[in-house]
Amino acid sequence: MNPIIKNILAVAAGAIAGSVVNMGIIVAGPSIIPPPAGADVTTMEGLKSSMHLFGPKNFIFPFLAHSIGTLAGAFLAALLAANNKMKFAIGIGLLFMLGGITNVFMLPSPVWFTVLDIGAAYIPMGYLGAKLAGVSNQ
Repeated sequence: MNPIIKNILAVAAGAIAGSVVNMGIIVAGPSIIPPPAGADVTTMEGLKSSMHLFGPKNFIFPFLAHSIGTLAGAFLAALLAANNKMKFAIGIGLLFMLGGITNVFMLPSPVWFTVLDIGAAYIPMGYLGAKLAGVSNQ
């Protein structure tokens, strides 16, 4: 297969797989750690107005979703890419980081969570995904 096509498919597969993992964790989270009493999490507006009710434990699953989703996507992209595997894995991390930054503007969260999420859930997980796929430093 043409390496350019293979790399495009690797990025697409990584982005899709990472998004599926992310959403799966986000959907499962409230059944394990329920939202606070009185929080409306059914709409974006309700979520925005309820954010002040959320404690640190309510941010565990969003962080796990962001980091494990990025890790899964980067791993798959690095595994499937024809060449420049580390760059494609980090690229998945950057793609998901853009989504995380967008999310910060759409849904304000505590500063500690924003710093932790943007700093630890994306680029480091992209790097780790590549390493788990057996990529050496390039």
